[in-house]
Amino acid sequence: MGREAAPPTLTTTDLLVGGMTCAACVRRVEKKLGALEGVRATVNLATGAARVVHPADLGTDTLIAAVERGGYTARLPGPPAPAGERPTEENGTGHPQRLVVTALLALPVLVLSMGPSLQFRNWQWMCFVLAAPVAAWSAWPFHERAWRGLRHGTATMDTLVSLGVLASFGWSSYALFLDGAGAPGMRMPFTLLPTASDAVAHVYLEAVVGVPLFVLVGRHLEARARRGTSAALRALARLGVKEVTVRDGETERIIPATRLVAGQVFLVRPGERVATDGEVVDGTSAVDLSLVTGETRPVEVSPGTAVTGGSVNAGGLLLVRATAVGADTQLARITALVTEAQAGKARAQRIADTVAGVFVPVVLALAVTVLGFWLGAGADPQPAVTACVSVLVVACPCALGLATPTALMAATGRGSRLGILIKGPQALEALRRIDTVVLDKTGTLTSGHLTVAALTARPEGIGAHEALRLAANVETGSEHPLGRAVVRHAERTLPGGAVRPAALRDFAALPGNGVRGQVDGQRVEVGAPGGDLPAELDAALAAALEAAHTPVLVRVDGEPEAVLALGDVVRPGSYHAVDRLRRLGVRPVLTTGDREEPARAVADALGIDEIHSRRTPEGKAELVRSLRARGKRVAVVGDGINDAAALAEADLGIAMGTGTDVAIGAADVTLVRDDIEALADAVRLARATLTTIRGNLLWAFGYNVVTIPLAMVGLLNPMLAAAAMSLSSVLVVLGSLRLRRWQPAPAAARRRPTSRAAF
Repeated sequence: MGREAAPPTLTTTDLLVGGMTCAACVRRVEKKLGALEGVRATVNLATGAARVVHPADLGTDTLIAAVERGGYTARLPGPPAPAGERPTEENGTGHPQRLVVTALLALPVLVLSMGPSLQFRNWQWMCFVLAAPVAAWSAWPFHERAWRGLRHGTATMDTLVSLGVLASFGWSSYALFLDGAGAPGMRMPFTLLPTASDAVAHVYLEAVVGVPLFVLVGRHLEARARRGTSAALRALARLGVKEVTVRDGETERIIPATRLVAGQVFLVRPGERVATDGEVVDGTSAVDLSLVTGETRPVEVSPGTAVTGGSVNAGGLLLVRATAVGADTQLARITALVTEAQAGKARAQRIADTVAGVFVPVVLALAVTVLGFWLGAGADPQPAVTACVSVLVVACPCALGLATPTALMAATGRGSRLGILIKGPQALEALRRIDTVVLDKTGTLTSGHLTVAALTARPEGIGAHEALRLAANVETGSEHPLGRAVVRHAERTLPGGAVRPAALRDFAALPGNGVRGQVDGQRVEVGAPGGDLPAELDAALAAALEAAHTPVLVRVDGEPEAVLALGDVVRPGSYHAVDRLRRLGVRPVLTTGDREEPARAVADALGIDEIHSRRTPEGKAELVRSLRARGKRVAVVGDGINDAAALAEADLGIAMGTGTDVAIGAADVTLVRDDIEALADAVRLARATLTTIRGNLLWAFGYNVVTIPLAMVGLLNPMLAAAAMSLSSVLVVLGSLRLRRWQPAPAAARRRPTSRAAF
């Protein structure tokens, strides 16, 4: 019995496709690539990119050949200009020179054709001379692609434009040379509606020049708008550093940033960007992370602090040891996630692309039917041809092709600037629909490390600051996590120089009972509470135990002076985030591997009713499965390896950007900035984006539903049809661009109620 063949290894290749102008082109390229065995392709009209999943043994030459068989060009994306910028359009319509020349030739023709009082002797022949280069040279990219499509048995928007221009020019040439319109004294009235000739030979040279002119204007505006939607990628590309100063011992030298390797120490002077992810080894400063994570407040850094590549050093000189370079840096991951997000398609766009794939052939059939109907009903050839040309020109599926990708590009770009990375349109759609969010406690709702949550000193004693100073100096001799937390808190809150390891004498660790030592001639003990305590300290001890914190008593010369409560404190903004999610109709659920008491304390502080404590990674995944079985649409927010299974099991996985690579890899959305409130912002952004996409598609479909019948019955001339067609695409793109200005809820709307005590 033979063994089954192993499934082929798949790989992903990105291609840049040239010559696409509408959603029908997208459909054509996807079908050509999909016809290859084992190949799946997603093509984005807005970026001109195709993401192809194919067997590893299938070469890229085969993929490129398949695209070329469809009548388009394809190439591998080489090392291009800044990320997010597309090369100049290969189809020729993106060149501004063509638009300028066309406008100079077309404007006199439009003015004379639309102004009968301006028509002089033989004006029509001057217009013919000006219109001929427009019909031939200006519209040549449309003719070329239409012919290429015809040879490959396909029709696109370029087919419609090309036929419209040729039909208008052909009719006008016939009228001028053979039907009396070339008479020296001919005058032609202008009307918005096609009519019978009334013994006046009409020419449609204004349509010959107007159709290419308006389409080229529309393409130019589309290109500018699309570049606007890619602004986030260009901004990320600009964050990269080209050169970096590295230090080897006492010498310094400048090298290209691409040659920097992990472990090297490099300098970051005030005002410079950090070249790559690293750890500060010397110096203190404030680092501006706003362009990388969306964090608006500068972050203070000192030796041992991690810094992110692309952030700006706003203060002193820093020496940084590189910990990650190239594709392993956070900036590279952000760029990759944004690029991947813009390569996908929403469900609505997949439907629109399917419609567009059959749209152009249907329009061609309608145009022929309209021409036959008008002629069969005894109408003059002139209005019959005009109605046919209007149908060809007005029925452009460009707006359908741009409706979703431009909105996704704008939204994912805006999200990245706010510290919200969305992997793709499927994640965006899931984010909009969630009604339950499972929140991990440690590292998500809380800081994830021990810190001093409260400090209570005896009123008549030495005071809180002095008690903290003495305790921290004693703890400098300890490696215990509690002691390290006390030292960090003192270094952060007390004046510089307050913590001096040299001031400690006679240090001793008391197993199970803390530490003791001499500081400035005083005997200081820091350890577990015991014995009789003053009322204030006794109350502080009870409060710490109730909040599931670890209480530490500070004694100075045998006298109890202060109680420190240490624990994993709630992140700033966690209450706001939970409250805003609840207001958005999303029910919060807390889960943790921790004990019931600390979980209950965090839940009470945040107003969360449903708690699941002592959950293993498998238990968290099981919780998600049970919620989904009850019909809930579940998102999971986590930051650790123990959350990865639950993140993958959920309808939507959301990782904290400060979490592990495993959690980020399993998630669909990453909150880069260290702010849980970004979760509510992500939900609102997703809903705004899907609303924009629906509005774009409604406009795109509605435009064709209204204008095609108008053109069929003769209520729309070709020139106005071209203007309406171009305007439809521009309006769709401008609608998407509004997402670039989308703002999170103002701070006043997120203010925490004063009736709730801080945790």
